[in-house]
This record gives sequence, structure tokens and C-alpha cells, in this order.
Amino acid sequence: MFLAVIRVRATAAPLNAAYTFDEFEFYLSDSESKLLLTSKEGNEPAQAAAAKLSIPHLSATLPAADSEIQLFPTQSDVDTDSLSKLTNDPSDVALFLHTSGTTSRPKGVPLTQQNLYSSVQNIKSVYKITESDSTVIVLPLFHVHGLLAGLLSSLGAGAAVALPAAGRFSASTFWSDMIKYNATWYTAVPTIHQIILDRHLSIPEPVYPKLRFIRSCSASLAPTIMARLEEAFGAPVLEAYAMTEATHLMASNPLPEDGPHKPSSVGKPVGQEMAILDESGVVQGANANGEVCIRGPNVTKGYKNNLEANKSAFLFGWFHTGDLGYFDSDGYLHLVGRIKELINRGGEKISPIEVDAVLLSHPDVAQAVAFGVPDDKYGEEINCAVIPRDGSNLDEAEVSRFCKKNLAAFKVPKKVFITDSLPKTATGKIQRRIVSEHFLAQISTAKVPKFGA
Repeated sequence: MFLAVIRVRATAAPLNAAYTFDEFEFYLSDSESKLLLTSKEGNEPAQAAAAKLSIPHLSATLPAADSEIQLFPTQSDVDTDSLSKLTNDPSDVALFLHTSGTTSRPKGVPLTQQNLYSSVQNIKSVYKITESDSTVIVLPLFHVHGLLAGLLSSLGAGAAVALPAAGRFSASTFWSDMIKYNATWYTAVPTIHQIILDRHLSIPEPVYPKLRFIRSCSASLAPTIMARLEEAFGAPVLEAYAMTEATHLMASNPLPEDGPHKPSSVGKPVGQEMAILDESGVVQGANANGEVCIRGPNVTKGYKNNLEANKSAFLFGWFHTGDLGYFDSDGYLHLVGRIKELINRGGEKISPIEVDAVLLSHPDVAQAVAFGVPDDKYGEEINCAVIPRDGSNLDEAEVSRFCKKNLAAFKVPKKVFITDSLPKTATGKIQRRIVSEHFLAQISTAKVPKFGA
């Protein structure tokens, strides 16, 4: 259905099926959707949000591999001949996704046919994907990582793609799927690599396929994990750097025949210009820190209806990523950290301000702050600190329950600290980093209940 939508010059806006009613209402309305498409099973919160916004709902099913797609309710008077007369234009907005902004409102990112094409060419060229390649998708198709690097680049190269039968990544079936479909590579976030590695150490497979390469992206990969992956599966692990606004790929470590791949580096720019700029827009030399900035045919033309964000993102003729980094003397990019305060939980970017807003909407919460903490499995995990209103008997369990009701599961704080004060700067500002350090220091003495993420 995604391919059908973008073929008829319409815009596809894939959404996470796990969103709540409020999240669906925001995304459907912000994208100005004209139609909600679901599987035959449907999605109650999405359908309820669509109904509230008077957006029609269609479900699609493919009864067998060689059958036509069936739509419900069935469509009469369909003119399939008109399709052959439709020509896609490079400037057509084909894909619309949201990126978590540090402002409370996620920003809408329109990506054109030209953006998609450029990115697919970049991915195909750096990894030399051809019709003899095959991969198993382990990532959701509502983010650019799975959609562009896994699906569209494979289809664009005439390569094979298998989607896991479980509908999502499963460590127990991953290798049998890889072997069954003669996979030559796969791409994943570090969290999934770690799960695959842990399973290998506890329940090794009798045989592993011969892979050309393993790709890692969307969050930083610890050098120790990279080394263990290479040792376990006998393939080079290539770390890459990407973001929604760049239609995924920005930089990658090369295949071994094209140069070394360096642990803790995300490699070299691919198919686009990249520079490290200081705050005045001056390009920095090797080993000097600054903001990573890009420009090229894969970069979005700008956020939807967001003049302010566009003003700060497109300064000095470059798109500003919000990431700090430097080029080493070999031209490899090293990321130092994020200028923005996003929490990167296993590749899922969470805006702490969005979580703050939910916490503060609880009638018994006086003050609240969400913050990231280091986590072995996800790289970063989300915690929060809450000051209850006077006279209320708010506890951690209630805060957790409220978050689970109002936020997608991956955004729910793993630990909740109930406190009577929050550390502030001299000017009275709450700084997440300081709050995070304050509560991490207390963690050994604090009574912290173990809530599921």
C-alpha cells in the first residue's frame, strides 16, 4: 500500500501502530491526512481518532502471495487505466514523517520523490547492493531506517527483502529467517544487535549465513559490541549516521574493499556535502568540534508549517543537524553528543518536553521533569522526577500508570522519582543534565520500584 500511495503522486505518512488515541489525533491532523489505511485487523485508537477528524478508513489485505490486494469497504468504479497516464514528479511529496523536536511539538518532515531517490542511490552505492543481495527487515517501517535502508534500497537494487512472519523483530526466528532467505546483510539499531549477540552467547545457532556486512545506525554503537559482533558472525560491522531530515543516510563506514571501518566513528559523508560549522557558520578543520551540517538532494526542503524551526535549521546555506562532532584527519566523522536534549532510547528519539507535558497534565503533579540516563541495553533510558501537589498522596505507581495511558510504551519513564525539590541553576532554570546527575547520585539510596519500560 505504501508503494501504491507514492506511485499515484499521493503522500504516505506511516505511523506507529502502538500510538495512543491522542497521538494518532495529533499525527493524523498535523499531516492533514485524507485517508486512514490499516490492516484487516484494524487499529481501534487510530480509527477512533480518524472518525473524530472525519477521515475515512480503509483496510487492506493480501489473501495470497499471487492475489490482488483487497480493500474494505470494496471500491467500485476504479479506473486502473488512468494510472498509466500518471507521471511522478521529482518534487512530489512522497513521504511525510515526524521527528521528535526539543520543542513540545514533533516537527513534520516532508520528503519528496527526489529525496527518496537520492537516498536510495546513496545507500545502494556505499553498500554495493545488487540483485544478488537479500535481507531480513528487523526494524519498523514507520521510521526511515527500516523503510529506506532496508526496504526501498533493496527494491531499488532489485534485491530481495523478507519481512519477519511475527510482524516484528524476534531473536528466536531471526537467524532461521536469514538462512531461509539467503540473506547477505542486515541493518539494525545497537539495541537489536545486542539482543542478537546475547542470544548467540546463550543459544548459539548450529550454522550462521555468510554475510557481506552488518550495518548499525540510529544510535551510537559501543566499540566492544562492534568487536563482539564481528567475532561472532564473521562479517564487517559498518556504523552509519542518519536522520529523518536527510531521508536517512548521511555518513557511513565503507565496505572493507573501499577503506577501513573505524570503531566509534560513523564514517564518511555519502552522496552529500557535510561540514563542521562553528556558531558563526565558519567551517572547522580536522579534529575541531562543531555542529554537523549537510546539504544535498536527499535533504528535506524544510519542516511543514514551521517557519521558526526552518529559520534555525537552514542557516548559512546548510541544514543544521543539532549534533556535535568532528572530522578526524582521514575525513571520518566522530559524533560527540547532541546539542538538542533528545533522549535516544535504542534509536527511538524521545522529546523530554513531550513527556514533561504529559506528566504536568496529571492533576496531582506540581512540577515534573523527564531526563535521559545511561542504559546498558538501550544506550539511554527515560526517567522522570515529580513534585506532587500539596496534600496529594501521589506515588510512583500512579505516575507510571498515567504515563502508560497517555504515552506510547517506549516514551514511558522507566523510573519515577517522587521528590519535594528539583535542582535548579542560579537563574532558576531546570537543566535536565543536572537533574539527571542529581537523581543518579541518589539512586543507590532511593527506593526505586522496577517498572517495565
